Amino acid sequence: MGRPPDCRGGEEPGSYARPVQDDPERSVPRGTGATDRYGMPRWLPRLITIIVLVCVGLFAAYHMLRAVRTLLVLVLISFFLSIALEPGVNVLNRKGWRRGWATGLIFLVLALVAGLFIGLMVPLVVDQISRFIDNLPGYVDRLSEFAARFGIDFSSARLREALTNLQADLGRFAADIAGGIFGVGSALLSTVMQLLTVALFTFYMTAEGPRLRRTLLSMLPAPRQREVLWVIEVAIDRTGGYFYSRALLAGISASVAWGAFTIIGVPFPLALALWMGLVSQFVPVLGTYIGGILPLAVALIESPPKGLAVLGYVLVYQGLENYLLAPRITARTMSLHPAIAFGAAFAGGSLLGVPGALMALPVAATVQALIGAYSHRHEVVESPLTRDHKAAAQPVAGAPATEPAPAPSGDAAAPAGEAGADGGGEGTSPG
Repeated sequence: MGRPPDCRGGEEPGSYARPVQDDPERSVPRGTGATDRYGMPRWLPRLITIIVLVCVGLFAAYHMLRAVRTLLVLVLISFFLSIALEPGVNVLNRKGWRRGWATGLIFLVLALVAGLFIGLMVPLVVDQISRFIDNLPGYVDRLSEFAARFGIDFSSARLREALTNLQADLGRFAADIAGGIFGVGSALLSTVMQLLTVALFTFYMTAEGPRLRRTLLSMLPAPRQREVLWVIEVAIDRTGGYFYSRALLAGISASVAWGAFTIIGVPFPLALALWMGLVSQFVPVLGTYIGGILPLAVALIESPPKGLAVLGYVLVYQGLENYLLAPRITARTMSLHPAIAFGAAFAGGSLLGVPGALMALPVAATVQALIGAYSHRHEVVESPLTRDHKAAAQPVAGAPATEPAPAPSGDAAAPAGEAGADGGGEGTSPG
């Protein structure tokens, strides 16, 4: 008997053909399945298209945000100011005032304070500049006497000669000065427009606050609405408390400084007192030193004894304020560690400049209150690294694990059960 064929398709015996299912070229026809006729995966063109569209969208969004960055900053400042004014408007509203009239009254008070401050500071600046110009030859003579000890000729006659030689060069800078004046005028006009924009947004955000919040909360379910309302309440309490407590401290500081500067005999005592009170309270971290420099400089120009008297007053009052007034007034508003306050002010100033530095402390206090309300504290193990030997009378351990972290005084309690739901059931909310 002949041997059966050992091949497929009728081929000669001894020639073994490769099975068809093992040939990728024959098993999957080109142009079907996961690749196209060129062997490229079918999902690759779609991925490339999505990546290109995302890049184009991000590029367009970046340029749009860059174009409206100033407007967004103004809206953020207005939102901060509206939160700061909210407690005062609420008090007047509960007494029967309409929110629009209450907001207008607070705006009028702020405008009067700002106008009084500017009206008192302008004569002070003009007077000090004129006095400096009048006394400049005397300052130069004193400086020349000091420089003569080292063999340096710096007399007033030499200075007048140098100024005469420079008179011919002043004409070359006339056009630049005119351009600079025009630039200053444009910048001033832009600043006024920005202030008006902030005032308009702040007025409407404060007067229409409840209506705006109802509109936004209507898009959330009831549990999330309660949680958002609690966060807003904490922000209003911290920011408004900061604003009004600082305003009260500024009023006390200005009143006491006015009497002290009048007794010492410093010129323009009311203007210097307002400057010291406002700057020392509303400029974070360095406000105390900046507020005291101007009265000290004016007093030193008058006479060194007056300057020493002003310096002594600033040091004594600052100590009394730090240990007696500020703890009692700000105990229920916000309490920040100096390092946190400095870091927050630095970060805010880096992001938004002066407005960011002014808003940094209330924002940091609000974040600190939210973290303290939602965080869960455990008992701390005793260790030399966690023990302060000079404060042995104070407790070493933290809050017990079975007790929730208490919310800062003055804040409403967080909605029960919602904070823990967000954190997987571990977080506790203050009751």
